[in-house]
Amino acid sequence: MRVVIAEDHTLLRDGLTRLLEAFDFEVVATVDNGPDLLPALVEHRPDVAVIDVRLPPTFTDEGLQAAIAARTEIPGLPTLMLSQHVEPLYARELLASPHGGVGYLLKDRVSDIGEFINAVQRVAAGGTAMDAEVITQLLARREPLAVLTARERGVLGEMAEGRSNSAIAAKLGITEKAVSKHINSILAKLDLPPSDDDNRRVRAVLTYLNA
Repeated sequence: MRVVIAEDHTLLRDGLTRLLEAFDFEVVATVDNGPDLLPALVEHRPDVAVIDVRLPPTFTDEGLQAAIAARTEIPGLPTLMLSQHVEPLYARELLASPHGGVGYLLKDRVSDIGEFINAVQRVAAGGTAMDAEVITQLLARREPLAVLTARERGVLGEMAEGRSNSAIAAKLGITEKAVSKHINSILAKLDLPPSDDDNRRVRAVLTYLNA
């Protein structure tokens, strides 16, 4: 599986490269700034891109902007963003794409190697990998979600992270039947069509958040 990495910190960039290669990924390019990222993505067309949101020269949102531009030129390009902060405006724009895997993880919350590798693989396969804090901040900006109960908000957050019904049940300590009931209620309250496909229902919710 071919990967492009965009990270300005040398140690972290090298660490990501070694880690991914240890799990049989092929790192085809690494860049340390925003201007070089889009050309690298267009040239190599990787199976997945792992990108720091804030890159030189301004350290604002160059990585995220390049990712959005790349997904315009290469529809469906699987993209996993890494950041110290949540950038709600551009995060919504990135998540609005109906095609290709997408993820947004906060660096200081990525502590489990297995979970990180799973997130990269899930995004590469067209799924989602969303940090719970990212989802919380996005949800906080949508007043219509006030119709959801606290439990439904919790289930929605787990859905957006890409978890299956069984995984949500295990995480929240409830039954799969209860999870299914909560999901049907969430989708009904948000006027979204129910679906048994995890990625489709997550994308439906994320599309609603971007509406």
